[in-house]
Formats: sequence, C-alpha cells, structure tokens
Amino acid sequence: MQRVFITGASSGIGAALAAACAQQGAVLGLVARRRDKLEQLRAGLAHPGRHHLYVLDVTDHAALQQAAQDFLAATGGIDVVIANAGISQGTLTEFAEDIPVFERIIATNVTATVATFHPFIAAMKRQPRPQDCRLVGIGSVAGIRGLPGAEAYSASKAAVISYCESLRIELRASGIKVVTIAPGYIDTPMTQVNHYRMPFLMPVQKFAARALAAIAAGDSYRVIPWQMGVVAKLLRLLPNSVYDFAFSKAPHKKRHP
Repeated sequence: MQRVFITGASSGIGAALAAACAQQGAVLGLVARRRDKLEQLRAGLAHPGRHHLYVLDVTDHAALQQAAQDFLAATGGIDVVIANAGISQGTLTEFAEDIPVFERIIATNVTATVATFHPFIAAMKRQPRPQDCRLVGIGSVAGIRGLPGAEAYSASKAAVISYCESLRIELRASGIKVVTIAPGYIDTPMTQVNHYRMPFLMPVQKFAARALAAIAAGDSYRVIPWQMGVVAKLLRLLPNSVYDFAFSKAPHKKRHP
C-alpha cells in the first residue's frame, strides 16, 4: 500500500487513516474541502513533503477526476483508493425542508464514492499486479438496518454496502479487491455531537489500524469493532415486528432545520 488516495481526509476517520498510511511509508493523495485542515494534517504526517493535497468537494466530479489524474501522473500508479468522504445529519421524511438534505447526503456518501473509484479502475487493470490493488468503501453499521431519524444516512450507507458488493463481483476477474469497511461508533467529530449512549465506542487511531489490516488482507467486508459486527448480525436476524418495537423509541440524531 505505497500509493494511497483518500477522500474526506481532513478529519476523523480519514485523517487517522492518512496518518497510519503515512507511518507505513505510503505516498498519499489527500482530498477534502478545507485547505487549512489539509495543510495542518500534512504537516503532522510522516514524510510530509511527498504527499499531495486536493482541495475540492467530492460532489464536483470533474474536480475529483482531475485530482485522480494528477495523482496517477505524479506517482505512476495507484495501490489503494479509500472513498471515505461522508456526512451525517438527522432527517425526517415528513419535513419538506429535509428533502435537499437527503439529496446532499446521497450525493456525498453514495454518488461521490462511485466518482472516486471511477478514474482509478482502468489504471489498476493496467498495472502488473492488479490483485494487489484495493478499492475501499466506508459503509456503516447504520446501513445494516434502518435507524429512526437517520433515514438519509442509513439509506446512503446501505447503498454503499450494496454498491461495493456489486462492484466486488464485477471486478473479481480482474483481481482488484473491493473492500467494504463498516464502522460502528468511532470517536470522531461526527459522533462527538451525539447525545446518546454509543456502545463499543472505539478510538479513531485504533479503528484506523484495524481498518488498514483488513484492507491489506483484501477482506471483502469487515465491521469494526468486531462487537458491533456481532450486534449487526443479530439485528439482521430479528423479525421486523421485534426490531420495529425495540427501536421505535431509539434516540434520534439531531436535525438542523
């Protein structure tokens, strides 16, 4: 994993993955909207001078493609692409003003994942060992069963999980590995605004180490931490009536009308 391209790199999971990859000697392409945060991140990485910064919004597909082409030209190839950029916000279908929020979440969490992978697939296929290449989608346990008040976020992460599964099968013959990482509760700015209990909350640096191990191994799907994987499997087994009753009073993520 010597050449790694990461979206949503300026904070949280993306920044922790960047730090862990840099520590292992990787050359990084780091994508985020905030230049100051990206420059601050790069300054704290191992070998800061070798990393490339791309200040853009992942919903700008033309800018994302240009960044990918620039990184490929600068590094001569690609080993790992991590589509990590994502946003979360409480949404309720009954409110018309939440429809644009749905659209923004789907555009950032789902469509941008496709746009992130797209420019790299042909380059991976041309490389001498495409079986060493990885496309990594960041899902969530929130995508395994729908959560109340998180309709857009749950839908987007369910879509990422299914999309990566489809892509994994599609690329199987090429040797390229598609890895889906489904985080549980990870201690990042995204979860620090939650005002409810978060079981098995994991430090982000610990998550990054486990995620990189799964990526290196070419795992098709990994829930981190493993305890949330057990919970997720049990939730999938619950009949709808039992699940609906158990989660009907669950706390909601805050809306921002």
